[in-house]
Order: sequence, then structure tokens, then C-alpha cells
Amino acid sequence: MRWLAVRERLPLWLQTRCGVEPRTVAAVSVVLVVAVGFAAQQFGAARPRPVTAPAVVAPAAAALSAPPVVRAGPGAGPILVDVSGKVRAPGVRRLPPGSRVEDALAAAGGVRPGTDTAGLNRARVLMDGEQVLVGAPVPPPPTGRAGPASGPLSLATATAEQLDGLPGVGPVLAQHIVDFRTARGGFRSVEELRQVNGIGERRFADLRELVRP
Repeated sequence: MRWLAVRERLPLWLQTRCGVEPRTVAAVSVVLVVAVGFAAQQFGAARPRPVTAPAVVAPAAAALSAPPVVRAGPGAGPILVDVSGKVRAPGVRRLPPGSRVEDALAAAGGVRPGTDTAGLNRARVLMDGEQVLVGAPVPPPPTGRAGPASGPLSLATATAEQLDGLPGVGPVLAQHIVDFRTARGGFRSVEELRQVNGIGERRFADLRELVRP
């Protein structure tokens, strides 16, 4: 009776094609059940699902977490320093950047015994191409006094102190020259020195090659 009930529910074309045998009906029923289940699964998979957006990393936090980038520049290579004077092995030394005078002295074998290094700053940072001179006398500071070695002194811009440094010119005569320049509006020629009070022919002969208008 149960088989007859199932038979009556099947379509007419299926009863005719399959011969309405029990095995055929059972096979078709299994295929239909599997097909319906597969269709239901595909429908569920095709439904939209909520998606969680990834967390946004703040720029400041990303910058802090990233390692610092070291860029090599022109000064990143070794430097060449000429170490001369009273050292055991003078010559050009190749040193790493950021080296100091003390490093250059060590690279040159050290300072010779008895050498005065009071004027040498051992902690100074070296630059590429410079010279470290050890044991040389320190030149005296400039005094501002003019002389033959400094070239002709300009009468238009020289101060009283500079004029005082000329041979045979003291502070009084230097002030006379400044006053004459102020009154005349400058010197148009060196020959006008003859008109300054206190400059005679002999003193003018000593000064004419040391000054210019």
C-alpha cells in the first residue's frame, strides 16, 4: 500500500519512463533529495555576510614601529688627514668619519717625546683633507698694526690705530691724518700727505710706498 501511495504521487512521464519499479523510484527519490540539499547549500553560501574591516594603524604608531632609515651621504666614507710635524710616522692617514685629532695622532704613531702639544686640541673633530701639524710654533695673534708685509694701507679707510703702526707715525700724527681726511673728505692722492701737519719730506718718502689713497 505504501508503494502504491508513492506511485500515485510521481509524475506520469516518470512512471512510464522508469517502469514504475520500486528500485527506480527509490533511486530517483535519492537523486531528488541530494539535488535539493545541494541547492540549499549553494543558496546559503551565496547570501551576503558581514565583513569586519581591518584595524587602521595610526601614522604616528607606524612611524614609531618602523626602524630608522640610515642614508649614506658624501661624508659617510673615510676621510684623509695629513698628519705632519713631530710624530713618529708622519703622512696621510685614512680615518673613519667623525675621527678626532687624538685618533689622527694615534694613526701616525703618536707624538714624539718632549713635543709641546699645549696648543693642540686633541678633541677636535677632523674634516676631510685637513692637516694636523704637531709641534709647530703657534703664530701670534694679529695686532691690527700695519706694516710693509700687509701691503699698502688705504688712507681712505685706515683707523688711527692702523696708521699708528706705520713707521715713524705715532698716535698724534695718526690723529692728524684722520683729521685731515675728515676735513678734506678723503685723500685723492698719496701726495696729499705732504699737507698733513707733522709730515715732512723725509717722513713722506718713508710712507709713500706703504699707503694708497
